[in-house]
Amino acid sequence: MPGVGRALFRFPIPDSRFPALMDTTLTLTTDMALVLGLVVLTMVLFLFERVRADVVALVVLVLLGLTGLVAPEDIFSGFSSDAVMNVIATMILGMGLDRTGALNRLAGWLVRHSRGVEERLLLLSSAVAGLNSSIMQNTSVTALYLPIASRLSARTGVSLSRLLMPISAAIIMGGGLTMVGNSPLILLNDLLVAANANLPSGVGTLEPLNMFAPAPIGLALLLAALAYFHFFGNRQLRDETDKGVAPARTQSYFAKSYGIEGEVFELTVSADSPLVGMSLGEAEALHGAPLLLALKTGNESRLAPPGDARIWVGSVLGAMGARQQVADFAQNQFLRLSTRLRTFGDLFNPSRAGISEAVVPPTSKFIGKTPAELHLRKTHGISLLAINRDKDVLRENARNVPLRAGDMLVLHSIWQDLARTAASRDFVIVTDYPKGEQRPHKFKIAMVIFAVTILIALSSKIPTSIALMAGVAGMLVSGVLKMDEAYSAINWKTVFLMACLIPLGWAMDSSGAAAWVAGHSIERLPDGLPLWLIQLALALLTTLFSLVISHVGATIVMVPLAINLALAVDGNPTGFALIVALSASNNFMTASNPSISMITGPAGYTAREMWRVGAPLSMVYTTIVVLMVNLMF
Repeated sequence: MPGVGRALFRFPIPDSRFPALMDTTLTLTTDMALVLGLVVLTMVLFLFERVRADVVALVVLVLLGLTGLVAPEDIFSGFSSDAVMNVIATMILGMGLDRTGALNRLAGWLVRHSRGVEERLLLLSSAVAGLNSSIMQNTSVTALYLPIASRLSARTGVSLSRLLMPISAAIIMGGGLTMVGNSPLILLNDLLVAANANLPSGVGTLEPLNMFAPAPIGLALLLAALAYFHFFGNRQLRDETDKGVAPARTQSYFAKSYGIEGEVFELTVSADSPLVGMSLGEAEALHGAPLLLALKTGNESRLAPPGDARIWVGSVLGAMGARQQVADFAQNQFLRLSTRLRTFGDLFNPSRAGISEAVVPPTSKFIGKTPAELHLRKTHGISLLAINRDKDVLRENARNVPLRAGDMLVLHSIWQDLARTAASRDFVIVTDYPKGEQRPHKFKIAMVIFAVTILIALSSKIPTSIALMAGVAGMLVSGVLKMDEAYSAINWKTVFLMACLIPLGWAMDSSGAAAWVAGHSIERLPDGLPLWLIQLALALLTTLFSLVISHVGATIVMVPLAINLALAVDGNPTGFALIVALSASNNFMTASNPSISMITGPAGYTAREMWRVGAPLSMVYTTIVVLMVNLMF
């Protein structure tokens, strides 16, 4: 590695490669002071959180315009940058995959292949989440995996605290597999291109990185995360299985609170069955009957069928209950039992239907009426499973119990039907459930569009932002998404924060503030300092900044500094900038990382626990980034 010494700055040569950087007499101008002042102001406001981060970003943008640090015609260019377009596109594509139930299918696959073994479940779920984060925003993947983790926890008994931290860490590290996996990497290419306008003469143009340029580093990081939690980290996480069932763990919660088992079976009616000719209500009243939630007669399949619907030879019933109870009922009634949902797979898809709780308010028109009189199944498409009244659970003959204000109703329905009924305000839903329309029949179309989008993005001839937007257009035209859903998928706070802060990075570079800081930093370093040690210091400083001003802010402030620092020490500017962009996401300890902030509540992590598990992982992350960048650049 080339050494670093003060001689580089003591002997300015007119035709040298980096004349501006080699002159330690580089004067701190008014523009430099203003930019550095804005950086300090941004850090202070982000640190104390008295003002919202997006408001801070807007204030900084306005001040950059008022002071003339960024030209008026460029001040709002951040909103049209490739980085912002990439973020918007990945958010919308993630919504498209969510609407088709792709990740719910993935949850089922994870459960089947883990076979109830905790170590295998942790390894599989973390690995797949990490791979998903390479093509979707980290926060989007985290949001999608929270309910998946809850279902995995409910089905396997593994506590959420032992699932969410490994999954979230894998998501953060997997984001380094591509240039669209997280916001810092999306920003990096824009910052590299912008830096070209202010490079000293004789320095080669900085080229944008292709989509999979950081893949070796991201793969090393992801493997390190999997190994860390397999051999060490997960032992530091408490197991909360003895602390009761978390409300988010839907199936085990309802099983514990109401005795309602979440397993669903299909029962096919034979010619010898005594159920032939009965109504569904009569069949449910039989001794030992499970909950009958679905019925297929002929070509019509229906969830929450009305009680007067007739059962015929060849009809298929969707029954929910304990395995032994359902098996006994099937044997007594001459029904063929199937544990695989061939007929009702789409109807019972967790992204489309499930169990929920609703409270009857004092203003409800349902008060004084029985569920049977309300025809909940026939009119609203909702099955009543139980009533929780004054801590008593009423399951037997619940359909004939007059409702009172304050009753908690346990329901099973398609989410769309539930949302439609809840709009009447006759009961209030207290369970979180997917509000949007689910389209499992569009799954194959969505996956084809997504695959084609990635292939186009791999082409060096077409910018990534155009490729991703082509995928968005495909999902809208094919009906995977509606336009209003695409708008709602965009996290405008993230977009606004990024677009408003991008000009701050430009000002750091164009004003010479980054060069001034880099020059004076290098002058104070000892002679002969190895290049890798400077990179390590840069990585740690960026990590520290990310704890204070978020990963987006740290990237925008530190990339111009890293480029100038690399030029000063005869390093690779792209490599130094990549260290910054990767290190900006190196935060597994605090809520300033959006992915971490999303899991602390559901898993109940304490600050001490986060630091105990996250700090060693952060050091592993830094070591791998510096090592891999040196191997690649």
